[in-house]
Amino acid sequence: MAKLDSRFALGLDGSCYPDCVVQGEKYRFTVLTSRMLRMEYAEDGVFEDRPTQVVWNRKFDHPQFQVNDQPDCLEIDTEYFHLVYDKKEFGPNHLYIDVKYNFTNYGGRWYYGRTDYGDPLREHNLKGTTRTLDRCDGEWFVGANILEKMRTNGTTTNREDGDVDLGMGLCDTSGRTFFEDGKSLIIDEEGWVHPRKKGCIDTYFFGYGRDYFGAIHDFYQLSGAAPLLPKYVLGNWWSRYWKYTEESYMALLTKFEELDIPFSVVVMDMDWHLVDIPEKYGKGWTGYTWNKDFFPDPERFLNWLHEHNYRITLNLHPADGVRAFEEQYPEMAKALGVDPDSGFPVRFDFTNKEFVEAYFKYLHHPEEKKGVDFWWMDWQQGNVSAVEGMDPLWMLNHYHHYDLRRNGKRAVMLSRYSGLGSHRYPMGFSGDTHVTWNALQYQPYFTATAANVGYTWWSHDIGGHMNGIKDNELYIRWLQFGVLSPINRLHSNSKPFCGKEPWRYPKPYDEIAADVLRLRHRLMPYIYTMNYQCHTDMVPILVPAYYYYPMDPDSYRYRNEYFFGSELLVQPMVHPTDKETGYTTEPTWLPPGIWTDVYEGAVYHGGEHGDLRQISRPIEQQGILAKAGAIIPMAAHTQGSNSIENPETLELSVFPGGDNEYELYEDAGDGFAYEQGQYVKTAMKLTWTPKKASFTLHPAGDFTVLPEARRYVLHFRGFRNLAVSQINASEAFAKQYDEKTRTLTLTLEGTDVKRDISVMLEGELLPQDENLSERVFEFLDRVQGSVVRKDEVMKCFRQASGKEEIASGLMGMDLPESWRAVLMEMVMR
Repeated sequence: MAKLDSRFALGLDGSCYPDCVVQGEKYRFTVLTSRMLRMEYAEDGVFEDRPTQVVWNRKFDHPQFQVNDQPDCLEIDTEYFHLVYDKKEFGPNHLYIDVKYNFTNYGGRWYYGRTDYGDPLREHNLKGTTRTLDRCDGEWFVGANILEKMRTNGTTTNREDGDVDLGMGLCDTSGRTFFEDGKSLIIDEEGWVHPRKKGCIDTYFFGYGRDYFGAIHDFYQLSGAAPLLPKYVLGNWWSRYWKYTEESYMALLTKFEELDIPFSVVVMDMDWHLVDIPEKYGKGWTGYTWNKDFFPDPERFLNWLHEHNYRITLNLHPADGVRAFEEQYPEMAKALGVDPDSGFPVRFDFTNKEFVEAYFKYLHHPEEKKGVDFWWMDWQQGNVSAVEGMDPLWMLNHYHHYDLRRNGKRAVMLSRYSGLGSHRYPMGFSGDTHVTWNALQYQPYFTATAANVGYTWWSHDIGGHMNGIKDNELYIRWLQFGVLSPINRLHSNSKPFCGKEPWRYPKPYDEIAADVLRLRHRLMPYIYTMNYQCHTDMVPILVPAYYYYPMDPDSYRYRNEYFFGSELLVQPMVHPTDKETGYTTEPTWLPPGIWTDVYEGAVYHGGEHGDLRQISRPIEQQGILAKAGAIIPMAAHTQGSNSIENPETLELSVFPGGDNEYELYEDAGDGFAYEQGQYVKTAMKLTWTPKKASFTLHPAGDFTVLPEARRYVLHFRGFRNLAVSQINASEAFAKQYDEKTRTLTLTLEGTDVKRDISVMLEGELLPQDENLSERVFEFLDRVQGSVVRKDEVMKCFRQASGKEEIASGLMGMDLPESWRAVLMEMVMR
């Protein structure tokens, strides 16, 4: 068999430290950490040290453990778990592990292979993710019978076809979980994969308690870190399954530019290639030949896109191989031993090294040379191949990733999840999404839960792809979630009424949509820093709330609540607005401490143990709360620009309530020069007391990646209008205060990027809500409802002596619950 090119050789060492091994005739245990254990059983006593599809590294810091080895019983004890094994074939009757520190009643003992415990049986696993959400309406799988109803009715809540299976995750409230690696393929020194011998058991036990960050961090160490993504993928993506031409696509993007709506990635769905092909060749899903009627000069078009600062991905359905109508057919046929004159198709076969090399050489490298930046792998043909256990999807994801790195670019692709370890091949395409509220209501939970298997870069069809309904509010709420999700890719199908262009929606929805997309572009410094933290610190960029508050039962209750990076707590608005108030209300859990609304600077108090609240927002706002002391870096908006360069004007939003440190990371945005130190880290620190706050900024690193001078705009949101008692920066600075958003803004012009900055604020820092009655009036004025009721509410606010009396009065009034929810939130923050 031919040898793979050296670009696929990974240089992996799958061996472990010998002193971490406890071995018998047919078993081998490897204590990887004090909380992670590898367990192998083989009748022939031969064990595997090579890397697998899932596991790439087995050398961790040497853990401390004790062994009690008796003739018929083996015990291994670490700080966090205790194993008991009778030296027979692994099974629940022969091996168990006790997790220490009692995370659940009676659930701390794991019997080998069991995913449940107790009587009646219970599960505490927090789930993982799934290969695709194709044919799913939210969490419900939609069979053909239901699909027809959806085309008519727009939605379904029928569960008869079963819920989406998210599988087991690596986080469990019982403190323990496991995964089986015995069927994972072996990776050899060349970078090729091979099936393992049958009958071997290779299980990894995780006993991390409720340290979910620790579990995922060590899984990344075991499996390989998530790569650092290029910056351009973190902006807005435009995608549509539509018969675009060169002229129509350029006209669309020009209109986005004229309307000041920034995009950084352009997706070309399958109509870039020939689709209407002779019937003898079958369907036109697979294709590699540009449709010259639509794109007469592909290279010219790709150049135009690059000149306008877009990156390009092409959609692929490669399952039908290369057929005789393709321009690339003669070369592919010759390379694979097919007579080009025969017309026989070149079969897709990623189990064949010769096919893999020809596939890249003749089908992909020429297009990349023309200007294609990466590929959208739309594989829908299952996991069966000519070699047992060799999933074509995993093969495509893995080898595409390492092929794209050959020219010094950071590799990305858009594809489906192919099992544990898929975090190494970002980004995930979750499938054809139905345009329903069900689908939106499921996506936040689905996205956050994927962190439990380390899969943090999901990309959804934002706005929905197919069927369902057109709903202005649904469109906006989906965009708002997309902006605060890992990848913001708008998408829709070829039906004429499914477009996602903002101008296809009436006011104010068109303007809100444009503002939301601008916000995503401005958030790049924050998201790119999260990207770096994921790569180096091995922290998923989006996690459920229970990662930060694992011992609080309420943190698990509202499953859509998540942290977007380290600074922001998000409660997406995923239900229609109330027709009277114009607000959406979502129940949520407010964690302990101080939290600040990012829009209006209103400060919330979660108390010592957190609080169950209702969060209400109008259509133009999302539920976003900044933690105490949060620091959010953003690029200033530049009219008509979609630049992703490190900004000349950097805006920093600083929030009250506690000490905090944040480190902004900036580099060239692509390539691997950062590995040689070409980056800047700017350490920021807020030191907080109720009557004094200091903010400092200290940049360090290779300043060639930054502009020579910067304009800093510091927004102290949720602060009073205070005098600046001390500032160490450029001599010229401007100060202003916005009462509506409770924001003190300092603008520092022309500051040397190498210079430190410090600001001191003194006085009563937290604002009092002197304008509460005014805010209540503004709310009631927009409410569609009884004027008499409005007068009664305003009377309550004017006559009550304090917030407790106001709250008591509101609870005693005959009010619609939608009114009461908004008013009580205003009062009891």
